Order: sequence, then C-alpha cells, then structure tokens
Amino acid sequence: MRILIIDDEPVLQDVLGTLLRREGFEVIQASTAGEGLRLVEEQETDLVLLDLMLPDRPGLEVLKELKQKDPELVVVVITAYSSVEGAIAAMREGAFHYIPKPFKNQEVILTVRKGLEQRRLQSENRALRQRLEGIDNLVWRGPAMGSVIELVRRAAPSRSNILLTGESGTGKELLARAIHQLSPRAAGPFVVVNTGSVPTDLLESTLFGHVRGAFTGAVAARRGLFEVADGGTIFLDEIGTITPQTQAKLLRVIQEREFIPVGGEHTVKVDVRLIAATNADLRAMVADGTFREDLYYRLNVITIELPPLRARKEDIPALASHFLRRCGEENGKPNLQLSPEALDVLLAFDWPGNVRQLENVIERAVVLSTGDTIGVDLLPDEVRSPGAVAAPLVPPDGIDLKRAVNDYTRALIEASLSRCGGVQRRAAQMLRVRPSTLNEMIRRLGIAAADRD
Repeated sequence: MRILIIDDEPVLQDVLGTLLRREGFEVIQASTAGEGLRLVEEQETDLVLLDLMLPDRPGLEVLKELKQKDPELVVVVITAYSSVEGAIAAMREGAFHYIPKPFKNQEVILTVRKGLEQRRLQSENRALRQRLEGIDNLVWRGPAMGSVIELVRRAAPSRSNILLTGESGTGKELLARAIHQLSPRAAGPFVVVNTGSVPTDLLESTLFGHVRGAFTGAVAARRGLFEVADGGTIFLDEIGTITPQTQAKLLRVIQEREFIPVGGEHTVKVDVRLIAATNADLRAMVADGTFREDLYYRLNVITIELPPLRARKEDIPALASHFLRRCGEENGKPNLQLSPEALDVLLAFDWPGNVRQLENVIERAVVLSTGDTIGVDLLPDEVRSPGAVAAPLVPPDGIDLKRAVNDYTRALIEASLSRCGGVQRRAAQMLRVRPSTLNEMIRRLGIAAADRD
C-alpha cells in the first residue's frame, strides 16, 4: 500500500521513509503542502503522514482539502508535544490519529498499520455496497421473481455469458446491472448497447471500433464499446436484431476474446463478460436461418427468463409504492398515497407493457395529482376500462371491407416502422409476424419504407 509523507524536515523525511520502506510499504514524499496535494491527485494514496507545520500552508487546511479529495483517505498528523491541541483539532476534522514528536519507531508502525486496516475495511464495505445496490434496485415480493433473483445470485459471480429473455418492459437492463454489481467485475465498466436502435451499417463500428479512413466519414479512429467495456460487462439488448455479418464477428469475440476494428489490421484483446437480452424467440430464428446456431449456444450458457407482470401480480403493490415514492420525490410531492380502489384497478389490469407501463402510469398520475391521494380518476382509460373497444363506424351506404382492412394494416405497419426507426426486423417482432411476411405486406400495400434491416 502507498504512504505519502508531507513534511519539510529532511531528517524526519529520511527517518520515516527508511522505517516504512523497511516494513514493506511503498513511500512517496513531499516537502510542501502544494507538492503533497499534487501527488495525491496523480497517484492513488492509502495513507498520509502530515506535519501540521508546513512552510506554504497550515496543516489543518491541507487536511481538509485531502479529505475533500478522498473522504476515505487515512491521514495521521505529526505534531510537536507543544501543539497537541492542534492535533486534537485535526482529529475533529477527520484525521485518523496523531503522532507527537519525538516519536518511537514502533508507535509509528503500529499507528500506520491500524490506519491501513481501516482503509482496507472501508474499501471492502464500499465494494459490498456497490454489489448490493444492484439487488436493492429490484422490487419484488412473490415467488416468480424470487426464483429469478436466486438464479441471479448464483450466476453473477461466474464468468459465463448470460441470456436474459422476456417481454419488453420486464426489466432486463435492470437485471443485467444487478448481475454486474454482484460480480467480481463490479468495479469495472457496465456498457449498455441497444443493438436494435443502432443503424445496421453503424453497429459493427459501434461495437468494435474503426480506424481512420475505414469508411466515408471516419475522419478519426474510434474505440468500440467492447474495448470500452474491457474489465467489465457489456449488455447487448435486442440481440436478435443484429445482422449475420455482425453475428459472425460477435462469435469471434466470445470465443477468442479478441476482434479487429473495422478497417484495421491488428487484433484488440479484451476481457469482457457478455450479457445479452431479447424479447424474440431465438430458437425460432435459428430454425428459420436468421440467427446463427453456434452464436445462440455461446450466448445461451445461462438463460434467465423474466416473467411478465401479469404473471407476478403479487409484486404490483410493492412496485406501485416504489414508483409512487420515487416519482413523488422527483415532482415535489413526497407524501402521495394510492387509494385502495386505484390499487384494485392496477391489480385487475394485465399490463401488456409490463413494469415499464406501470411506471409510466404511476408517473402520469403523480404529475396530474392535486391532492395527497392517487385515485382511480387519475389512471388512464385503457387501465380503468381495458375491455372497452370503440365500435367501428359503418357509413349508411356501406364500406369497402378489403380497403378498410388494408388501410388499418397499413397504418399499423407504418406506426411500427416509425417506432422502430425503419428497422423491419424489429417492426416484425412488434407485430408478431415473420420478417419475410412483413416485407411481403410492405410491398403489397405500397408502403415506402427504408429497409435498415
């Protein structure tokens, strides 16, 4: 562990430096406050031995600045017997302990070891808190999610790839974050890539980077997100939307832990854990040849399926309360409550949009509320009356059924393409049809669609 000595007396610097190096510590030294503060900025430091009498700044000021830079930094002050009051004041400002001059070597070593032990415990506690935050952000009460959480706890410490499946809005990204936080990689980066929202022609360079001049517009080299995630976790959402070409390159990264940037010649090695998610049926995509079988089995080492909200309705009260508290605090309404009647309506609804839809409904109610209680009147019509469907209007002189059906189909397809950014494969998933079927309907109905599949 690294110890910084800030003292303007060369003899004391020499004595302390020799003593601590003999005990196996790495020692760096500064003779002024300014030099010491600069070293703390430049090098990770575990403990500082700080003289309270420095030539350029008062030691108490330096102590305060050190603690501002790193609240967990252990600072031991060195003081003359005549200024013990200053040492006590330093301890009030966060100093770990003080050593009076002249000191005994064993006293210094003992104090330093105790301080470094505190530093180690603080570091371990911080890492534990970071890991627990992932689970703390998940809200559940019933057995359906309980079994999912248990699987997450068991799978997270491993290096294995994980495939998260489930409908849209079930919380796959939140679960991926929990897996990362519970893994040994928690201190590393967590990089999220929604592959379905990245244009197909840019996805490969987004994931693997490119060299300067690799394609039109590549005016400078750029690191890919796999390289950014080195030492941590990368989360690929909507994995079923990637093209066969990108699938092949992804397979190489998983197998060899290396890739070649677009337009490059040299391989880049990475140590990344992969978590993928999909709401599509990858088995069916393998069967119809749109998803590589070898990649599927590489991703499918551990599969965790998130249940839809309609299958875990026992969690709705806790989820609603969580969203109500959070949205209330964000909107300056911290004391809102959900009426029993409104909760009954939430429990009766089937939530096709799952947890994300419930969150949106609660946020809407909070924004529109004027009192302390969220009643049924603040819930949207589709939640209050889920079975109510407006009867179609038939003109007195009749209607062309085929044209009406085609117009309605065209409107649905155009709306889906618009929501999916023109990506036909995603629109097909949204409409629950095969991509080839959607493509044929687009041609038959004369829909102008820029196919970015």
